[in-house]
Amino acid sequence: MPRRSVLFTPGDKPDKLRTAPDSGADVVVFDLEDGVAPAAKDRARTVVNDVLCDIDPDCEVCVRVNPTGIAADDDLGAVLSGDPRLDSVMLPKVSDADDVETLVRLLAEHDADLPVLALVESAAGVLHAEAIATADATDALLFGAEDYAADVGATRTAEGTEVVYARQRVVAAASAAGIDAIDTLYTDFEDAKGLRQDTERGIEMGYDGKMTIHPQQVTVVNDAFTPSDERLAWAERVLDARADADGQGVVAVDGEMIDAPLVAQAERIVARAEEAGKR
Repeated sequence: MPRRSVLFTPGDKPDKLRTAPDSGADVVVFDLEDGVAPAAKDRARTVVNDVLCDIDPDCEVCVRVNPTGIAADDDLGAVLSGDPRLDSVMLPKVSDADDVETLVRLLAEHDADLPVLALVESAAGVLHAEAIATADATDALLFGAEDYAADVGATRTAEGTEVVYARQRVVAAASAAGIDAIDTLYTDFEDAKGLRQDTERGIEMGYDGKMTIHPQQVTVVNDAFTPSDERLAWAERVLDARADADGQGVVAVDGEMIDAPLVAQAERIVARAEEAGKR
């Protein structure tokens, strides 16, 4: 399934948890970490488990646990009780591959084997992104710009130049490992234009999806990651021309010489269209 939009919902809000899958998000994340106040953690664990045992949506269902340690073990013990509908686990504050392996061991202690979505949001995590991405259980790499900027002492700007290196390193590590790369949040959920621009910037970098914090962001993100009719038509012409050439000679489409990178781009566009149900 695609992971164009990854929607976070606080784990102590049962009504929002139940309606999150109706947002159209490809992935819904029931959050037990930053989205829940420390005093509400125990209640949130119970609420999340209740909802997980009572839903069966079409989208991917994920739980963001607390960083590896006692709290993460408590999270898993609670949410895995009974017969929950859970497709993946998100691990925040991942600084190296050992964090992923620790989570895998905790999952095994609870008789669970689930893919890990590793959230990289520190200087150490960015520098170890390649090792994190290649850990056996890691199924996606996510970049958290806000925590990363705080960790390195950067000042967040509208242009985002202070996180460009980290943003590109994370997507490169994910691509090299053949897993999904999920881009950072756009925190102003009322600014649809800014969200669209930031999403398109991530797409240009090579990201496969984007984290969201409000249901109204989902449509904007999904639309940005779904190729337009014109873009899809171009990609299909490229692939048809390559097939007709059968490896013989130079291929031209719309007056443009088509080489291997453009073919790869066309294949990616078609794949995204298929994932979005557009082709």
